Amino acid sequence: MSTVSKSETDTKLGHALEALSDRYRRELLLALLIENPQDDDDRDPLDIIEPPEEPDVLETELFHKHLPKLESMGYIEWDRNTGQIATGPDWEDIAPVVELIANHQDELPEDWV
Repeated sequence: MSTVSKSETDTKLGHALEALSDRYRRELLLALLIENPQDDDDRDPLDIIEPPEEPDVLETELFHKHLPKLESMGYIEWDRNTGQIATGPDWEDIAPVVELIANHQDELPEDWV
């Protein structure tokens, strides 16, 4: 018998879908699935996502919106001083959905990933 209530499961799924609702957050989470950069001292979040049309805007959004959001959700750990990101304490809550996306990228619309 499961000890996780239905409302807890719904909340975890809702948080995962919220985190994945933005293209840049999806790219960051997919990159962490492939390689957790805990041991890479020079891992810059801007280097693991597709180059945007406006890099300055993306940098601002990443550092003031996307990374703080993923960190507050517990999916990543982010060292603001070094810029290093790694999987967070609640990574296991989102990992199955990120894995599902990664394993079926060729079946998804191109702009989803």
